[in-house]
Amino acid sequence: MKPDRATTHARAYGGPLRHDLAELQASFADASTTPFWLDDPARPAPRPALAGDTDTDLVVVGGGYCGLWTALIAKERDPGRRVVLIEAERIGWAASGRNGGFCEPSLTHGEINGERHFKKEMAAIAELEEQNFRDFEATLTRYGIDAEWELSGVLTVATEPEHVEELAEYGEVLTGDALARLGGSPLYRAGLFEPHSAFVHPAKLAWGLAAAAEKLGVEIHENTRATGISTTRDGVVVATKGGSIRASHAALATNGFPSLLPMLGLFTVPVYDYALMTEPLTKQQLKDIGWTGRHGITDSSRQFHYYRKTADDRILWGGYDAIYHRGRQVKDAYDQRPATFERLADHFFATFPQLRGIRFTHRWGGAIDMSTKLVAFHGTTRNGRVAYSAGYTGLGVGATRFGAETMLDLLAGADTPRTRLSWARKLPIPIPPEPFAYPIIQIMRRAVAKSDRIGKDSFLVRVAALFGVGFDS
Repeated sequence: MKPDRATTHARAYGGPLRHDLAELQASFADASTTPFWLDDPARPAPRPALAGDTDTDLVVVGGGYCGLWTALIAKERDPGRRVVLIEAERIGWAASGRNGGFCEPSLTHGEINGERHFKKEMAAIAELEEQNFRDFEATLTRYGIDAEWELSGVLTVATEPEHVEELAEYGEVLTGDALARLGGSPLYRAGLFEPHSAFVHPAKLAWGLAAAAEKLGVEIHENTRATGISTTRDGVVVATKGGSIRASHAALATNGFPSLLPMLGLFTVPVYDYALMTEPLTKQQLKDIGWTGRHGITDSSRQFHYYRKTADDRILWGGYDAIYHRGRQVKDAYDQRPATFERLADHFFATFPQLRGIRFTHRWGGAIDMSTKLVAFHGTTRNGRVAYSAGYTGLGVGATRFGAETMLDLLAGADTPRTRLSWARKLPIPIPPEPFAYPIIQIMRRAVAKSDRIGKDSFLVRVAALFGVGFDS
Protein backbone atom coordinates (compact mmCIF):
# COMPACT_ATOMS: atom_id res chain seq x y z
CA MET A 1 0.00 0.00 0.00
CA LYS A 2 1.13 3.58 -0.58
CA PRO A 3 2.26 5.69 2.36
CA ASP A 4 -0.23 8.31 3.50
CA ARG A 5 1.71 11.58 3.39
CA ALA A 6 -0.94 13.34 5.47
CA THR A 7 0.13 11.36 8.51
CA THR A 8 3.86 11.95 8.10
CA HIS A 9 5.44 13.70 11.09
CA ALA A 10 7.83 16.64 10.70
CA ARG A 11 10.64 14.37 11.95
CA ALA A 12 10.06 10.66 11.81
CA TYR A 13 11.65 9.73 15.13
CA GLY A 14 12.86 11.44 18.28
CA GLY A 15 11.01 13.93 20.42
CA PRO A 16 8.21 13.04 22.87
CA LEU A 17 6.25 9.80 22.66
CA ARG A 18 3.43 9.94 20.13
CA HIS A 19 1.24 7.28 21.67
CA ASP A 20 -0.37 6.91 25.07
CA LEU A 21 2.17 5.60 27.56
CA ALA A 22 -0.27 3.07 29.03
CA GLU A 23 -0.92 1.67 25.55
CA LEU A 24 2.80 1.30 24.88
CA GLN A 25 3.48 -0.36 28.21
CA ALA A 26 0.57 -2.75 27.70
CA SER A 27 1.98 -3.82 24.33
CA PHE A 28 5.00 -5.48 25.97
CA ALA A 29 3.72 -6.01 29.54
CA ASP A 30 3.55 -9.79 29.20
CA ALA A 31 6.66 -10.15 27.05
CA SER A 32 9.29 -12.69 28.01
CA THR A 33 12.61 -11.17 29.07
CA THR A 34 14.50 -14.09 27.52
CA PRO A 35 15.88 -13.21 24.08
CA PHE A 36 13.56 -14.72 21.47
CA TRP A 37 16.33 -16.69 19.76
CA LEU A 38 17.40 -18.37 23.01
CA ASP A 39 13.82 -19.11 24.08
CA ASP A 40 13.86 -22.36 22.14
CA PRO A 41 13.29 -25.93 23.37
CA ALA A 42 15.93 -27.05 20.87
CA ARG A 43 18.64 -25.23 22.84
CA PRO A 44 21.43 -27.76 23.51
CA ALA A 45 22.04 -29.00 27.03
CA PRO A 46 24.96 -27.36 28.84
CA ARG A 47 28.36 -28.89 28.22
CA PRO A 48 30.39 -29.82 31.31
CA ALA A 49 32.69 -27.23 32.87
CA LEU A 50 36.43 -27.78 32.85
CA ALA A 51 37.58 -29.64 35.94
CA GLY A 52 41.30 -29.74 36.63
CA ASP A 53 44.21 -28.93 34.36
CA THR A 54 44.65 -29.74 30.70
CA ASP A 55 47.09 -29.25 27.84
CA THR A 56 46.31 -28.22 24.29
CA ASP A 57 47.79 -26.56 21.23
CA LEU A 58 45.27 -23.70 21.04
CA VAL A 59 42.95 -22.40 23.72
CA VAL A 60 40.06 -20.19 22.60
CA VAL A 61 38.46 -17.96 25.23
CA GLY A 62 34.85 -17.05 24.41
CA GLY A 63 31.94 -19.09 23.09
CA GLY A 64 30.32 -16.50 20.85
CA TYR A 65 30.66 -16.29 17.08
CA CYS A 66 34.26 -15.11 17.08
CA GLY A 67 35.49 -17.87 19.35
CA LEU A 68 33.44 -20.56 17.63
CA TRP A 69 34.68 -19.57 14.18
CA THR A 70 38.25 -19.53 15.48
CA ALA A 71 38.00 -23.04 16.92
CA LEU A 72 36.29 -24.45 13.83
CA ILE A 73 38.66 -22.91 11.30
CA ALA A 74 41.71 -23.86 13.39
CA LYS A 75 40.71 -27.52 13.08
CA GLU A 76 39.94 -27.15 9.39
CA ARG A 77 43.40 -25.73 8.78
CA ASP A 78 45.15 -28.37 10.87
CA PRO A 79 43.01 -31.41 11.80
CA GLY A 80 45.75 -32.68 14.09
CA ARG A 81 45.82 -29.53 16.20
CA ARG A 82 44.36 -29.88 19.69
CA VAL A 83 41.84 -27.10 20.36
CA VAL A 84 40.01 -26.30 23.60
CA LEU A 85 37.30 -23.62 23.79
CA ILE A 86 36.00 -22.28 27.09
CA GLU A 87 32.92 -20.15 27.70
CA ALA A 88 32.07 -18.42 30.98
CA GLU A 89 28.32 -18.97 30.57
CA ARG A 90 26.58 -20.82 27.71
CA ILE A 91 27.43 -21.01 24.02
CA GLY A 92 25.90 -18.02 22.23
CA TRP A 93 24.21 -16.58 25.33
CA ALA A 94 25.54 -13.02 24.95
CA ALA A 95 25.63 -10.88 21.79
CA SER A 96 25.70 -13.94 19.53
CA GLY A 97 22.28 -15.02 20.79
CA ARG A 98 20.70 -11.58 21.11
CA ASN A 99 21.39 -9.78 17.83
CA GLY A 100 19.03 -9.20 14.92
CA GLY A 101 20.56 -11.85 12.69
CA PHE A 102 21.56 -9.42 9.93
CA CYS A 103 24.51 -11.01 8.11
CA GLU A 104 26.06 -8.41 5.82
CA PRO A 105 29.20 -8.74 3.68
CA SER A 106 30.54 -5.41 4.97
CA LEU A 107 33.50 -5.49 7.32
CA THR A 108 33.59 -1.70 7.73
CA HIS A 109 30.17 -0.88 9.18
CA GLY A 110 29.03 0.33 5.79
CA GLU A 111 30.70 2.02 2.85
CA ILE A 112 30.60 5.53 4.30
CA ASN A 113 32.39 4.49 7.48
CA GLY A 114 34.86 2.45 5.44
CA GLU A 115 35.75 5.40 3.22
CA ARG A 116 36.16 7.59 6.29
CA HIS A 117 38.67 5.33 8.03
CA PHE A 118 40.13 2.96 5.42
CA LYS A 119 39.94 4.82 2.11
CA LYS A 120 43.24 3.50 0.72
CA GLU A 121 42.38 -0.08 1.66
CA MET A 122 38.78 -0.27 0.47
CA ALA A 123 39.56 -2.10 -2.79
CA ALA A 124 41.39 -4.87 -0.90
CA ILE A 125 38.71 -4.94 1.79
CA ALA A 126 35.96 -5.32 -0.81
CA GLU A 127 37.57 -8.49 -2.18
CA LEU A 128 38.12 -9.93 1.30
CA GLU A 129 34.61 -9.25 2.52
CA GLU A 130 33.06 -10.90 -0.54
CA GLN A 131 35.25 -13.97 -0.04
CA ASN A 132 34.37 -14.06 3.65
CA PHE A 133 30.66 -13.87 2.84
CA ARG A 134 30.93 -16.74 0.34
CA ASP A 135 32.92 -18.85 2.78
CA PHE A 136 30.37 -18.15 5.52
CA GLU A 137 27.53 -19.59 3.45
CA ALA A 138 29.70 -22.48 2.23
CA THR A 139 30.47 -23.46 5.83
CA LEU A 140 26.76 -23.68 6.68
CA THR A 141 26.25 -25.93 3.67
CA ARG A 142 29.32 -28.08 4.33
CA TYR A 143 28.33 -28.91 7.91
CA GLY A 144 24.56 -28.90 7.43
CA ILE A 145 24.10 -26.05 9.90
CA ASP A 146 20.43 -25.07 9.95
CA ALA A 147 20.81 -21.41 10.85
CA GLU A 148 17.72 -20.39 8.81
CA TRP A 149 19.98 -18.67 6.26
CA GLU A 150 18.07 -16.36 3.92
CA LEU A 151 19.77 -14.33 1.20
CA SER A 152 16.90 -11.89 0.86
CA GLY A 153 18.41 -8.40 0.99
CA VAL A 154 17.88 -5.21 2.96
CA LEU A 155 15.77 -2.15 2.19
CA THR A 156 17.27 1.06 3.56
CA VAL A 157 14.57 3.70 3.86
CA ALA A 158 14.76 7.47 3.97
CA THR A 159 12.51 8.86 6.68
CA GLU A 160 13.76 12.46 6.32
CA PRO A 161 14.21 14.69 3.25
CA GLU A 162 18.01 14.80 3.54
CA HIS A 163 18.18 11.00 3.57
CA VAL A 164 16.71 10.81 0.06
CA GLU A 165 19.71 12.63 -1.40
CA GLU A 166 22.11 10.49 0.63
CA LEU A 167 20.60 7.26 -0.67
CA ALA A 168 20.80 8.52 -4.27
CA GLU A 169 24.60 8.53 -3.98
CA TYR A 170 24.63 4.75 -3.64
CA GLY A 171 22.15 3.46 -6.18
CA GLU A 172 18.69 3.64 -7.70
CA VAL A 173 16.28 5.22 -5.26
CA LEU A 174 12.81 3.71 -5.04
CA THR A 175 9.75 5.89 -4.49
CA GLY A 176 5.99 5.65 -5.03
CA ASP A 177 4.65 2.25 -6.08
CA ALA A 178 8.14 0.72 -6.38
CA LEU A 179 8.82 1.53 -2.74
CA ALA A 180 5.33 0.58 -1.57
CA ARG A 181 5.84 -2.94 -2.97
CA LEU A 182 8.66 -3.43 -0.44
CA GLY A 183 7.14 -1.63 2.54
CA GLY A 184 4.26 0.73 3.18
CA SER A 185 4.77 3.20 5.99
CA PRO A 186 3.66 6.84 6.27
CA LEU A 187 7.24 7.60 7.32
CA TYR A 188 8.95 6.25 4.20
CA ARG A 189 10.02 8.87 1.66
CA ALA A 190 12.32 6.71 -0.48
CA GLY A 191 14.28 3.48 -0.31
CA LEU A 192 17.37 1.73 -1.60
CA PHE A 193 17.34 -2.05 -1.93
CA GLU A 194 20.54 -4.05 -1.47
CA PRO A 195 19.99 -7.71 -2.46
CA HIS A 196 23.37 -8.98 -1.28
CA SER A 197 22.59 -9.35 2.40
CA ALA A 198 21.43 -12.34 4.40
CA PHE A 199 19.69 -13.28 7.64
CA VAL A 200 20.24 -16.04 10.15
CA HIS A 201 18.69 -17.34 13.34
CA PRO A 202 21.44 -16.05 15.67
CA ALA A 203 21.28 -18.77 18.31
CA LYS A 204 20.98 -21.62 15.81
CA LEU A 205 24.08 -20.29 14.08
CA ALA A 206 26.06 -20.39 17.33
CA TRP A 207 24.76 -23.83 18.27
CA GLY A 208 25.49 -25.16 14.79
CA LEU A 209 29.05 -23.83 14.76
CA ALA A 210 29.69 -25.41 18.16
CA ALA A 211 28.35 -28.78 17.01
CA ALA A 212 30.43 -28.65 13.82
CA ALA A 213 33.56 -27.77 15.78
CA GLU A 214 33.01 -30.68 18.15
CA LYS A 215 32.65 -33.07 15.22
CA LEU A 216 36.11 -32.00 14.13
CA GLY A 217 37.47 -32.68 17.60
CA VAL A 218 37.25 -29.34 19.39
CA GLU A 219 36.76 -29.72 23.15
CA ILE A 220 34.17 -27.24 24.47
CA HIS A 221 33.61 -26.39 28.12
CA GLU A 222 30.75 -24.13 29.19
CA ASN A 223 30.40 -22.43 32.59
CA THR A 224 34.19 -22.14 32.62
CA ARG A 225 35.27 -18.58 33.31
CA ALA A 226 38.82 -17.54 32.47
CA THR A 227 40.35 -15.60 35.34
CA GLY A 228 43.80 -14.78 34.01
CA ILE A 229 46.48 -15.44 31.42
CA SER A 230 50.23 -15.78 31.82
CA THR A 231 53.11 -16.55 29.49
CA THR A 232 55.57 -19.40 29.85
CA ARG A 233 58.80 -20.08 27.99
CA ASP A 234 57.03 -22.14 25.34
CA GLY A 235 53.41 -21.02 25.53
CA VAL A 236 50.64 -19.60 27.69
CA VAL A 237 48.54 -20.63 30.66
CA VAL A 238 44.90 -19.62 30.96
CA ALA A 239 43.63 -19.89 34.52
CA THR A 240 40.00 -20.77 35.20
CA LYS A 241 37.96 -21.30 38.35
CA GLY A 242 38.14 -25.04 37.79
CA GLY A 243 41.77 -25.44 36.78
CA SER A 244 44.21 -24.23 34.15
CA ILE A 245 44.85 -24.72 30.46
CA ARG A 246 48.42 -24.87 29.18
CA ALA A 247 48.66 -24.13 25.47
CA SER A 248 51.07 -23.15 22.75
CA HIS A 249 48.79 -20.29 21.70
CA ALA A 250 45.63 -18.52 22.86
CA ALA A 251 42.91 -16.68 20.96
CA LEU A 252 40.87 -14.21 22.98
CA ALA A 253 37.32 -13.62 21.72
CA THR A 254 35.64 -12.00 24.72
CA ASN A 255 34.62 -8.86 22.79
CA GLY A 256 32.32 -6.72 24.99
CA PHE A 257 33.48 -8.36 28.22
CA PRO A 258 36.66 -7.31 30.07
CA SER A 259 39.69 -8.70 28.27
CA LEU A 260 42.28 -10.88 29.95
CA LEU A 261 44.73 -8.33 28.55
CA PRO A 262 44.64 -5.09 30.57
CA MET A 263 46.24 -3.28 27.61
CA LEU A 264 42.96 -3.60 25.68
CA GLY A 265 40.79 -2.13 28.42
CA LEU A 266 40.44 1.31 26.83
CA PHE A 267 39.74 0.27 23.24
CA THR A 268 36.11 -0.84 23.59
CA VAL A 269 33.10 0.02 25.72
CA PRO A 270 30.00 -2.15 26.23
CA VAL A 271 27.03 -0.29 24.76
CA TYR A 272 23.57 -1.80 25.25
CA ASP A 273 21.21 -2.35 22.34
CA TYR A 274 17.55 -3.37 22.78
CA ALA A 275 14.89 -5.17 20.76
CA LEU A 276 11.22 -6.12 20.75
CA MET A 277 9.69 -9.14 19.01
CA THR A 278 6.06 -9.13 17.90
CA GLU A 279 3.61 -11.97 17.99
CA PRO A 280 3.31 -13.85 14.66
CA LEU A 281 1.57 -11.70 12.05
CA THR A 282 -1.06 -12.88 9.60
CA LYS A 283 -0.63 -12.66 5.84
CA GLN A 284 -3.26 -9.92 5.80
CA GLN A 285 -1.38 -7.88 8.40
CA LEU A 286 1.80 -8.14 6.38
CA LYS A 287 -0.10 -7.17 3.26
CA ASP A 288 -1.52 -4.17 5.11
CA ILE A 289 1.98 -2.83 5.70
CA GLY A 290 3.20 -3.77 2.22
CA TRP A 291 5.90 -6.06 3.60
CA THR A 292 5.25 -9.39 1.93
CA GLY A 293 8.88 -10.14 1.01
CA ARG A 294 11.51 -11.69 3.22
CA HIS A 295 13.94 -8.75 3.14
CA GLY A 296 14.95 -6.74 6.19
CA ILE A 297 14.56 -3.00 6.64
CA THR A 298 16.64 -0.28 8.27
CA ASP A 299 16.43 3.50 8.23
CA SER A 300 19.09 6.09 7.42
CA SER A 301 19.31 8.01 10.69
CA ARG A 302 22.36 7.95 12.91
CA GLN A 303 20.04 6.64 15.60
CA PHE A 304 18.66 3.97 13.33
CA HIS A 305 16.21 1.10 13.63
CA TYR A 306 16.69 -2.36 12.15
CA TYR A 307 13.87 -4.80 11.60
CA ARG A 308 13.31 -8.17 9.98
CA LYS A 309 10.97 -11.14 9.92
CA THR A 310 11.40 -14.48 11.63
CA ALA A 311 10.54 -17.84 10.09
CA ASP A 312 7.04 -17.63 11.63
CA ASP A 313 6.45 -14.02 10.46
CA ARG A 314 7.11 -12.13 13.64
CA ILE A 315 8.83 -8.76 13.33
CA LEU A 316 11.99 -8.09 15.28
CA TRP A 317 12.25 -4.34 15.93
CA GLY A 318 15.51 -3.09 17.43
CA GLY A 319 18.07 -0.30 17.58
CA TYR A 320 17.76 3.47 18.04
CA ASP A 321 18.83 3.73 21.68
CA ALA A 322 22.46 2.86 22.40
CA ILE A 323 22.97 2.98 26.15
CA TYR A 324 26.29 3.14 27.96
CA HIS A 325 26.17 2.39 31.66
CA ARG A 326 28.74 4.04 33.87
CA GLY A 327 31.80 1.97 34.67
CA ARG A 328 32.16 -0.14 31.50
CA GLN A 329 30.19 -2.89 33.23
CA VAL A 330 28.16 -5.73 31.73
CA LYS A 331 25.31 -6.75 34.04
CA ASP A 332 22.18 -8.87 33.70
CA ALA A 333 20.19 -5.97 35.16
CA TYR A 334 21.03 -3.85 32.12
CA ASP A 335 19.27 -6.30 29.77
CA GLN A 336 15.94 -4.68 30.63
CA ARG A 337 15.26 -0.96 30.15
CA PRO A 338 11.53 -0.03 30.17
CA ALA A 339 12.13 3.51 28.87
CA THR A 340 13.81 2.12 25.77
CA PHE A 341 11.08 -0.48 25.20
CA GLU A 342 8.49 2.29 25.44
CA ARG A 343 10.33 4.32 22.82
CA LEU A 344 10.82 1.31 20.55
CA ALA A 345 7.12 0.45 20.75
CA ASP A 346 6.22 4.09 20.06
CA HIS A 347 8.42 4.17 16.96
CA PHE A 348 7.09 0.80 15.79
CA PHE A 349 3.48 1.98 15.86
CA ALA A 350 4.45 5.29 14.24
CA THR A 351 6.10 3.34 11.43
CA PHE A 352 3.28 0.84 11.06
CA PRO A 353 0.08 2.41 12.42
CA GLN A 354 -1.78 -0.41 10.67
CA LEU A 355 -0.48 -2.73 13.41
CA ARG A 356 -1.68 -0.79 16.45
CA GLY A 357 -2.99 -3.25 19.00
CA ILE A 358 -0.59 -6.12 18.37
CA ARG A 359 1.47 -7.48 21.25
CA PHE A 360 5.19 -7.98 21.72
CA THR A 361 6.07 -11.43 23.04
CA HIS A 362 9.76 -10.84 23.87
CA ARG A 363 11.84 -7.87 25.02
CA TRP A 364 15.56 -7.97 25.69
CA GLY A 365 18.85 -6.17 25.49
CA GLY A 366 22.53 -6.98 25.33
CA ALA A 367 25.98 -5.45 25.19
CA ILE A 368 27.80 -4.53 21.99
CA ASP A 369 31.58 -4.03 22.04
CA MET A 370 31.89 -0.55 20.51
CA SER A 371 35.19 0.78 19.17
CA THR A 372 35.88 4.34 18.05
CA LYS A 373 36.12 3.36 14.37
CA LEU A 374 32.96 1.24 14.63
CA VAL A 375 34.86 -1.77 13.27
CA ALA A 376 36.81 -4.64 14.78
CA PHE A 377 40.53 -4.63 15.42
CA HIS A 378 42.85 -7.62 15.68
CA GLY A 379 46.38 -8.24 16.88
CA THR A 380 48.84 -10.30 18.90
CA THR A 381 50.84 -9.85 22.06
CA ARG A 382 53.03 -11.89 24.41
CA ASN A 383 55.62 -12.62 21.70
CA GLY A 384 52.93 -13.61 19.24
CA ARG A 385 51.52 -16.29 21.53
CA VAL A 386 48.21 -14.53 22.22
CA ALA A 387 45.83 -13.14 19.60
CA TYR A 388 42.80 -10.94 20.17
CA SER A 389 39.84 -9.67 18.16
CA ALA A 390 37.27 -7.16 19.43
CA GLY A 391 35.28 -4.03 18.65
CA TYR A 392 32.66 -5.39 16.24
CA THR A 393 30.18 -2.63 17.18
CA GLY A 394 27.06 -4.57 16.27
CA LEU A 395 28.29 -5.90 12.92
CA GLY A 396 29.70 -9.20 14.09
CA VAL A 397 27.45 -11.84 12.53
CA GLY A 398 29.51 -12.02 9.36
CA ALA A 399 32.62 -10.10 10.39
CA THR A 400 33.55 -12.41 13.27
CA ARG A 401 34.43 -15.13 10.78
CA PHE A 402 36.93 -12.75 9.20
CA GLY A 403 38.27 -11.85 12.65
CA ALA A 404 38.80 -15.52 13.43
CA GLU A 405 40.80 -16.06 10.26
CA THR A 406 42.85 -12.96 10.97
CA MET A 407 43.71 -14.15 14.49
CA LEU A 408 44.79 -17.54 13.17
CA ASP A 409 46.92 -15.88 10.47
CA LEU A 410 48.57 -13.70 13.08
CA LEU A 411 49.26 -16.61 15.43
CA ALA A 412 50.85 -18.49 12.53
CA GLY A 413 53.05 -15.49 11.72
CA ALA A 414 51.63 -15.51 8.21
CA ASP A 415 51.75 -12.56 5.83
CA THR A 416 48.28 -12.53 4.26
CA PRO A 417 45.93 -9.93 2.76
CA ARG A 418 44.09 -10.00 6.10
CA THR A 419 47.14 -9.28 8.24
CA ARG A 420 48.27 -6.43 5.98
CA LEU A 421 45.19 -4.35 6.73
CA SER A 422 45.61 -1.48 9.18
CA TRP A 423 43.09 -2.89 11.68
CA ALA A 424 45.43 -5.87 12.16
CA ARG A 425 48.48 -3.62 12.65
CA LYS A 426 47.35 -0.81 14.92
CA LEU A 427 44.74 -0.17 17.57
CA PRO A 428 41.90 2.37 17.23
CA ILE A 429 41.78 5.58 19.23
CA PRO A 430 41.18 4.64 22.87
CA ILE A 431 38.10 5.59 24.83
CA PRO A 432 39.01 7.39 28.08
CA PRO A 433 38.67 5.60 31.42
CA GLU A 434 36.12 6.52 34.05
CA PRO A 435 35.20 8.99 35.42
CA PHE A 436 35.71 10.63 32.00
CA ALA A 437 34.12 8.01 29.73
CA TYR A 438 30.54 8.38 30.94
CA PRO A 439 30.15 12.16 30.50
CA ILE A 440 32.01 12.13 27.18
CA ILE A 441 29.79 9.37 25.78
CA GLN A 442 26.64 11.14 26.99
CA ILE A 443 27.77 14.37 25.31
CA MET A 444 28.35 12.51 22.06
CA ARG A 445 24.99 10.72 22.33
CA ARG A 446 23.31 14.13 22.53
CA ALA A 447 25.39 15.31 19.57
CA VAL A 448 24.23 12.31 17.52
CA ALA A 449 20.60 12.98 18.48
CA LYS A 450 21.04 16.62 17.47
CA SER A 451 22.45 15.52 14.10
CA ASP A 452 19.26 13.59 13.43
CA ARG A 453 17.14 16.47 14.67
CA ILE A 454 18.75 19.15 12.47
CA GLY A 455 19.27 16.89 9.46
CA LYS A 456 23.06 17.14 9.27
CA ASP A 457 26.11 16.29 11.34
CA SER A 458 26.36 18.49 14.39
CA PHE A 459 29.57 20.36 15.20
CA LEU A 460 30.76 17.78 17.75
CA VAL A 461 30.12 14.87 15.39
CA ARG A 462 32.13 16.62 12.66
CA VAL A 463 34.98 17.35 15.05
CA ALA A 464 35.04 13.75 16.30
CA ALA A 465 35.21 12.52 12.70
CA LEU A 466 38.34 14.64 12.13
CA PHE A 467 40.04 12.62 14.86
CA GLY A 468 38.89 9.28 13.44
CA VAL A 469 36.08 8.72 15.92
CA GLY A 470 32.66 7.58 14.70
CA PHE A 471 29.31 7.44 16.45
CA ASP A 472 26.06 5.68 15.53
CA SER A 473 23.32 3.91 17.42
